[in-house]
Amino acid sequence: MLDIKKTIDGEKVLFAIAGRIDSNTARDFEQAIKEAISGITELTLDLKDTEYVSSAGLRVLLAAQKQMNKQGKMKVLNVNKTVMEVFEITGFSDILTIE
Repeated sequence: MLDIKKTIDGEKVLFAIAGRIDSNTARDFEQAIKEAISGITELTLDLKDTEYVSSAGLRVLLAAQKQMNKQGKMKVLNVNKTVMEVFEITGFSDILTIE
């Protein structure tokens, strides 16, 4: 299960993601991002309550990063140890801006 909370502030969007970003939930996550990022300059993903990110979730993060590289910036906040290990093993820690 995935809970996505979206906060819009002008040209900035914050997503607070709770649960697992996996093959069952990645499509919903991708759709939420696509609907929100038109015309924005800053996308922030708060992963404080994200338990797990699978390859399907990584694909969504990569697509979001590529899109935001064209129109602004993206950052990822509050990454827990488990998710950070996935990011480090896959090289995503070098691709994403993690704070």
